[in-house]
Amino acid sequence: MKKFLGVLVLFLCGGVFSAYGQPGKISGYMFGDYYYMAASHKSNLKGQNGFRLRRIYFTYDKELGSRFDTRLRLEMNSAGHFTGKSKLVPSVKDAYLRWKKNGQQIILGISSTPTWDVIEKVWGYRSVEKTALDLQKIGSSRGFGLAVKGNLLADGTVKYHLMLANGTGTQPEANKEKKILGSIGFYPNRSIIIELYGDFERQPGSHDVYTLQAFAAYKTNRGRIGVQFAHQTRGAAGSPKLEVASIFGAVRLSGKVNFFARIDKMFEPNPNGAAIAYIPFDPGARSLFAVTGLDFIPAGNIHFMPNVELVSYEANASGQKPGRDLIPRVTFYYKF
Repeated sequence: MKKFLGVLVLFLCGGVFSAYGQPGKISGYMFGDYYYMAASHKSNLKGQNGFRLRRIYFTYDKELGSRFDTRLRLEMNSAGHFTGKSKLVPSVKDAYLRWKKNGQQIILGISSTPTWDVIEKVWGYRSVEKTALDLQKIGSSRGFGLAVKGNLLADGTVKYHLMLANGTGTQPEANKEKKILGSIGFYPNRSIIIELYGDFERQPGSHDVYTLQAFAAYKTNRGRIGVQFAHQTRGAAGSPKLEVASIFGAVRLSGKVNFFARIDKMFEPNPNGAAIAYIPFDPGARSLFAVTGLDFIPAGNIHFMPNVELVSYEANASGQKPGRDLIPRVTFYYKF
């Protein structure tokens, strides 16, 4: 009942705001799959299959005068594990007040971080799979704090995005330390993007975390290709480091059919791999992840995407090589 009332309040707020100015905008999207675990390094998951909704967005945007606007976005996800009977639970994804003028923005609240915001847009298939850092839990898509972003040059060829945040994503702050994130992007023409990113998060004790990332992309009307490399150091000297490289691309085969593919290489085992939603990784072995598929577009906002994900592993510290993960899927995506 509380969840239903929360959504009802959102609708009512839209009506109230509309009565005192220009109406706001309600939008959203949904995506999910029918999946089949054809193979898995976890024997209990082999043969698992079913329908699932991996994400639902419900968004309300409202202009608050000539310089200010606000956004409230709710998110719901199916449980990313393969046990239990958890229901879809809504949570706040975005909640911010934004000031904007002459290509500059100041954002207060929960908003997107610069970690993979640009990369996800170029990849274009978040509905199929998260980008590499997102998938491997090397960062967060959201930060609660203060952000500034915009054009460093008036012609838009150099852009920046800086943020001071709690470092806990959308969760409450748990300590007095903060996280600093920043990116600078170069757009010399309509086809080329080069972006450099870094963050630093101070944590209690000697467990500070910093991340460095480089990204480059080339886009045309027919398709796009992107390459990224990221390095993260966790904790004191001698602690495990994570490095990942990713290359992806998409090409338009016809007006209503696209082809896409991606390969990620983890150069070190991810100790958090077993907690990765929908496709748990072995936490003790280096991995190679690949996904490829077709995107059929019967209407502008509707996509059906048969695809397959594959994870192969190197031998772990004990000399044992985990079995591969193979997941054929039919993914659907639509927005409103």
